[in-house]
Amino acid sequence: MIYLDHAATSPVRRESLEAMWPHLTAAFGNPSSSHGLGAEAARALAEARAQVAEVAGARPGDVVFTSGGTEADNLAVKGIALAKPRGRHIVVSAVEHEAVLESARYLERLHGFDVDILGVDEFGRVRPEALAAVLREDTALVSVQLANNEVGTVQPVAELAELARRAGAAMHSDAVQAAGWLPLALDALGVDALSLAGHKVGAPKGTGALIVRGRVPLEPVIHGGGQERGRRSGTENVAGAVAFATALRLAEQERADASARAAALTARLIAEIGSLVPDARLTGDPMHRLPAAASFLFPRTSGEAVLLELERDGVLTSSGSACAVGRDEPSHVLTAMGVPAELAQTAVRFTLGRETTPDDIESAIRAVVRAVAAVRGLGA
Repeated sequence: MIYLDHAATSPVRRESLEAMWPHLTAAFGNPSSSHGLGAEAARALAEARAQVAEVAGARPGDVVFTSGGTEADNLAVKGIALAKPRGRHIVVSAVEHEAVLESARYLERLHGFDVDILGVDEFGRVRPEALAAVLREDTALVSVQLANNEVGTVQPVAELAELARRAGAAMHSDAVQAAGWLPLALDALGVDALSLAGHKVGAPKGTGALIVRGRVPLEPVIHGGGQERGRRSGTENVAGAVAFATALRLAEQERADASARAAALTARLIAEIGSLVPDARLTGDPMHRLPAAASFLFPRTSGEAVLLELERDGVLTSSGSACAVGRDEPSHVLTAMGVPAELAQTAVRFTLGRETTPDDIESAIRAVVRAVAAVRGLGA
């Protein structure tokens, strides 16, 4: 099996499993308990918080552990907007993950917010001048992802954050797909909040964090006992937090070398598919892109049919976001980039991992050529 769907999820690292195991067995205490077992859990949670904070150049108190990227996005968008007394206007890009878009629509529908959806260019990039044109005196929040989960385009977040800062608005970025591939330092990005998910970096599903600067007001969306400094109630998943922190720390340590290897392999994939399937169309920004991502449109095919052929050849990949599987609608990311709906249905996405080898890429290229030819032969 050749697994090229790491944007959907990544295998759990052994180090992550080993780090969490004690907290699933003997060290099972509740970190809010006052006895020794609880204190041990609290220490482990504090250490995990410090490790996550170090990767982002933040303070440990800025880290809010969540159940993953979706919850982190919901907490950022709803929590910052509802707590911000400045106004009821928010700005998000048209290519955001559904967790951001649906949170914005919720605020619009039930809380009377004005929402501006920023369009993107043909490569999926937000133009800074487009953001400048919609910022208002009452803009509470701007949310633009660091890297797109479908086409791999990397956004000019630092430039966008500077515009938001000058306007007095908070800036959030969904960095779920960027973790392990791009730097996450809050100061360099200029953001006030950053969403992360554990299963993209080798931690179990159901783990993640929102890193939010302490000076940013944040209304909780989960109420209860006031854990996570009152920002996210519920007994903390200590084992999950430890696993996530371990995986994130290791991914950051390996980032430079892993990104260089993945970029070389991805460049080969792009070049050879472009040569062997001449009408294949690479989507996303050709320059500003994640090193491990490549998405193609294969005209005169069905993306789902190509995926089935690839799986028969032992290559596992996807047509886009795993969160959108089963829907008949074309990708909102591709249509926002100006891709016609029918052509958008031909998309196939390849996302590499740290363990992807040159042989994997060679086999995948051959499989793509066979799959596209087979689907076209069937008249799909």
